[in-house]
Amino acid sequence: MAWRQLFLISCLSAVVLLSTEKRLKLQADELWREHHEEQRNEFENFVEEQNDEHEERSREAIEQWRQWDNDGLYPSYLYNRHHI
Repeated sequence: MAWRQLFLISCLSAVVLLSTEKRLKLQADELWREHHEEQRNEFENFVEEQNDEHEERSREAIEQWRQWDNDGLYPSYLYNRHHI
């Protein structure tokens, strides 16, 4: 009789340990997933900022070229060709 109780207690403790281990594993997986999602979001934000800055620099350069081209000091490319 005592060995049956001991066997049942050991089985129950094994089940409890396995369920606890499984919960810890699920929790670790969730933390890992959240961490990588956060890293991906930060990288996406970084890339978006870099693209915005690149577009802004390009827009500024184009605007400067247009101002220089239209200031009257130099004729535009089409009218500055040599005719043969």
